[in-house]
Amino acid sequence: MGAFDQLRIAGSSLGMHQTWLDSLSHNIANANTATSTDEDAFQARMVVARSRPDGGVDVADIELGSAEGRLVHAPEHPLADEDGYVRLPDMDMASQMSQMVMAQRGFQASVQVTKNAQDSYNAALQIGRG
Repeated sequence: MGAFDQLRIAGSSLGMHQTWLDSLSHNIANANTATSTDEDAFQARMVVARSRPDGGVDVADIELGSAEGRLVHAPEHPLADEDGYVRLPDMDMASQMSQMVMAQRGFQASVQVTKNAQDSYNAALQIGRG
């Protein structure tokens, strides 16, 4: 595999991981977003990735979580219904944080591959000058 192939694959990976990180940060920022019981809950974004025939990766889709959410008894909340319930997103923060770590590591690995390919190019240019 040549350095151009490495850059192309790493570049596609950087884009996919950036989209994944953006979606996760949006989910985490809205984890405690309450709505009234007659409205939909915040829907978590889930990135669906797919491999490309050339070895890269693309974002195939961004799926949304359940709009039903979960009902939480919070009678002091200004959006609470007459029974004291509000609707919160139905997402697991532990899962979101675990995915955040995976997405960060994938992004960092792609950055390192890009740096290594650039270093290889620079070394090849130096050989030609010698």
